[in-house]
Amino acid sequence: MSTTRRQHSASFKAKVALEALKGGDTVAELASRFQVHPSQIRTWKRMLVEGAGELFKNGGGQEKAQEALVSQLYQQIGQLKVERDFLERKYKA
Repeated sequence: MSTTRRQHSASFKAKVALEALKGGDTVAELASRFQVHPSQIRTWKRMLVEGAGELFKNGGGQEKAQEALVSQLYQQIGQLKVERDFLERKYKA
């Protein structure tokens, strides 16, 4: 008998962890309602608490995304320069 692991989305994990942080229901009740193991809820809750500080640090990760975008744009600029120089040499001859 094979068991398959369910993969939960990040938004689902956040939703469950936030419910656990609210404290309205016990972990066992949440586990029953969301159909996940109680230890998994505790893990997601701990991850949320530990990672919450990063959300507000330097724009919440926007800095890395912007650096990646700038890098990609520089790469495109370089490629376009090479193509332009190639075509310029070709049509001058």
